[in-house]
Amino acid sequence: MSVGHTLLGLLEFGPRHGYDLKREYDERFGLDRPLRYGQVYSTLSRLLKGGLVVVDGVEPGGGPERKRYAITEAGVTDAQRWLATPEKPEPYLQNTLYTKVVLALLMDRPAAELLDTQRAEHLRLMRELTRRKTDGDLADQLICDHALFHLEADLRWLELTTARLDQLAEEVRP
Repeated sequence: MSVGHTLLGLLEFGPRHGYDLKREYDERFGLDRPLRYGQVYSTLSRLLKGGLVVVDGVEPGGGPERKRYAITEAGVTDAQRWLATPEKPEPYLQNTLYTKVVLALLMDRPAAELLDTQRAEHLRLMRELTRRKTDGDLADQLICDHALFHLEADLRWLELTTARLDQLAEEVRP
């Protein structure tokens, strides 16, 4: 996710302080991976240098002065262009799990156990996401569904790879 574009989108609702942007980002998008304050302010600094935001006001605070940021017309245009651009589908042609399976086979390690352990971890996470989805609002439900669908695809791959493990071993071993 582009943090800069997300902050631009949040600024379209009106000028905000960095602290408020971080809080809203974390509430809407960062439940599992909240932004660090340093990331918020370094991103705002880049947006400022790029002419996508301006400092709309400065207020005294308990520590440093609090800057309020506002989106510019260039920022609105950039955010709109980002929203209109489709995300590149991730084909996962080279992933760590595949690499581990091949290396386990090459090193004469139990690749089937590796796949079983991974399957158990996927199922554990799926149960956790299902609980979270049940208790969550619509936004949380949609995020959990997205993750669950990807995990289901991974499980199908794990099953297929387990079924073809002997064949794969023949092909990858010298």
